[in-house]
This record gives sequence, C-alpha cells and structure tokens, in this order.
Amino acid sequence: MNHLGTLPCRAPHLGEGQFPHSPNFMPMWRDRRPLKRWRYVGAYGPELQLCVGDAHIGPLRQRFWAVATPDGRLRENTALFGSGGVRMEGPELAIDAPGVRARLRVEEAEPVETLSRHGNSYIWTRKQGGARVSGLIEIDGAPHQFEARGMVDESAGYHARHTVWSWSAGVGRSSDGRAIAWNLVTGVHDAPEASERTIWIDGSPTELPPVEFEEDLSGIRGPDLDLTFTAWSAREDNTNALLLKSKYRQPFGTFTGTLTSDINLTEGYGVMEAHDVYW
Repeated sequence: MNHLGTLPCRAPHLGEGQFPHSPNFMPMWRDRRPLKRWRYVGAYGPELQLCVGDAHIGPLRQRFWAVATPDGRLRENTALFGSGGVRMEGPELAIDAPGVRARLRVEEAEPVETLSRHGNSYIWTRKQGGARVSGLIEIDGAPHQFEARGMVDESAGYHARHTVWSWSAGVGRSSDGRAIAWNLVTGVHDAPEASERTIWIDGSPTELPPVEFEEDLSGIRGPDLDLTFTAWSAREDNTNALLLKSKYRQPFGTFTGTLTSDINLTEGYGVMEAHDVYW
C-alpha cells in the first residue's frame, strides 16, 4: 500500500523511503502510469536569458533549448528525436546548433525537494533557485561571455494523464540589495504547506504561501506577493504525437513588484509558464 496520506513533504534532501524518487532508478511504470522525468536549466539576466531541457515521457524523449534577448528575438529548437543540439552532462551544458553555440557550467545552489500526491500516485521535484550559470555563448558567430543566476529543475513522477500547471522562476535583487530567486507554481506541488513554492534570499530558501497566476501570464498575486511580468518573447510548443499532446508557453522577460512584505524588487528577470498536457 502506498501511504499517500503522508504526502506532501518538503525538505532540503528527502530520503527515498517508500517513495523512491531518484529518476534513474524509478520504475518505468507504477500505478499504471508511465514515468515522466526531466531536467531544466534556466539562466536569466538583463541582456540575455536562456533555457536548456531534457525530458523523458515513457519511451519518448524531448530535448530543447532557447536563447532570448530584450529586442524580442528568440532562437530555439525542440526535438522529439535526436539530440536537438543539446548536451546535458552533470554540471556541463552545451548547445550546438546553427547560429547558436554554447558551453556552460552550472553551480549548485541550496536545493528544496518536494514529494506530493498526484491522483493515485506521486510526483517529486528538486529546485535550486539562484544557481549560477556561466560560460561562453556564440550567437551568429559573435562571442558573449555569459554569467547569470537562474533555476535548476529536476522532476520525476507518475503524473496524471491530464496535467495542467502554471509556473514561474526568476532572479533579481531587492531594494536593500539582497540577492533574490523564486519558484512559484499552481497545479502541481501546490499544497497550502509543504509545497515547492520558494523564495531564496541571499541563497537561503523559505516557503511561500499559495499564489494565483493571471490567465495571460501577465502577473502573479498572493498574500504580500504582487508581481507584474513584461515579456520579451515566448517559447511555445504544440505537440500532438500519438499518446503525447502538449500545449506549452514559456515567455522570457522582466518582473516588477513584491514577493513578501519586505521584499520589493528593484530588478527581476525570468520566465512564466503555462502547460496543458496529456501524457
């Protein structure tokens, strides 16, 4: 018997216990659901923002990358088969595609792990807010020495066939000079307590109360939290591949507003996301 009544739970590091969640060792099927797992790295700054991802949905694999600039230009690729120009090996990231080449390194940040019930099974995530990403990016042959903070998202689990969520990850600085990062969500890992909602203040994580996303992704509201988002450009994906049907939108851009009663952003960069998927 899966003691799902003990969930959700949240900690810097969760033991495997009765809910094994190390993605490389989780069974491909559990509770008649296929394993879904992914690793996403985003890095967000005032002159350039990027993301790199590798997702496995049962036997399907999707890799993607995107590079956004404030002038509204978006360079990207998504591949259901093949590498898609992406390589993710431990802390090393690489993009090798027409017009964009990158060699980047990701530094560890203080993690938050969350285990939650999802229908009759469970899901897991590990977020590292404010993780530093640095290296060399070439865009159309022009080299850029890149360094920014961002988000590392490692997730796995036996999500329901139809799953819908809204999500935001970002970094910035408060009016008193503290380094800020955040992870906000509805739809998954969003219990009133022991959720994945987190603010990192100078690298130290604290859980935030529930939030609501504007339907058009123009902002996020909650107790003492009021963020307004202005998009540069958006990565979008509409996939209809046999058992996988996905409608996805992730705009890059800037944030203004407050995260807590005493955290007012003087600068904020990151992403919003809306995902509606049958998988």
